Amino acid sequence: MKKVLPLFSYILHPIFISMYATLFYLFCKEDLFSNQEKYYVLFQILIITIIVPVLFFLLLRSSGHVNSIMVQEASQRKIPLILQCFLYILLVKRSIVITRYPELHFFFLGALFSTILALICLLFKIKASLHMLAIGGLSVFVICLNIHLQMHNPYWTVLLIMLTGIVASSRLEMQAHTNKELIIGLLIGVLPQMLFSPLWL
Repeated sequence: MKKVLPLFSYILHPIFISMYATLFYLFCKEDLFSNQEKYYVLFQILIITIIVPVLFFLLLRSSGHVNSIMVQEASQRKIPLILQCFLYILLVKRSIVITRYPELHFFFLGALFSTILALICLLFKIKASLHMLAIGGLSVFVICLNIHLQMHNPYWTVLLIMLTGIVASSRLEMQAHTNKELIIGLLIGVLPQMLFSPLWL
């Protein structure tokens, strides 16, 4: 089990969470979108939330500003988090607009506020777990979407709660965070999503 747990830190890395949320959203509301529109949205999410950050990470690593894809050093997190803020702003302003994708729009808006809170924590030398921030935000979004669309599927809630616990165990196993950092990350990820959810529920 100790050898398996670290895999979840990569499978559920924050960089992939936006894609998971978008896939779930499009799957749940598949009747409202054509296949062409789904591919278009997924392509935008792929470019903006995965490919651009990966290319930027490679640039930072080659210049010595970061040394790992996990970005464990608090001092190395500022630039990636600032970039993430700009990318989320681009998404909510230009791509995932409220008039067409209201639920997903507020998910990314919540993710933007979570990222800003993580940046503020860094200013006070507090290192929040970005993995817990991401999985916490995804969990609230999926659970609220389940309620909103009246899917009556409790398995998604159970699965997300289990995955949240597994990610926390994975980060502890890798000695990447303390319990306090995990809790702070989870709260930062969950609270903005909960605050924005009444706007679309």
